Amino acid sequence: MWEDEILEELYRIREEHAKSFNYDFKAIFADWQKRQAKSGKHLVSLEQKQLSNNTRDSAEKS
Repeated sequence: MWEDEILEELYRIREEHAKSFNYDFKAIFADWQKRQAKSGKHLVSLEQKQLSNNTRDSAEKS
């Protein structure tokens, strides 16, 4: 089976990060926010996105 070394490294880093916070999502998210603020870049948008009419129609039919 084909393996992607870059993805494997990202999975490892993500696992180590989560483990360092005892897999507590709120703590992990708080760390992401702290890192974002420190970087000065806007990396996470919490704004709700508007769905197009086509997307809404498809979702309502499901």
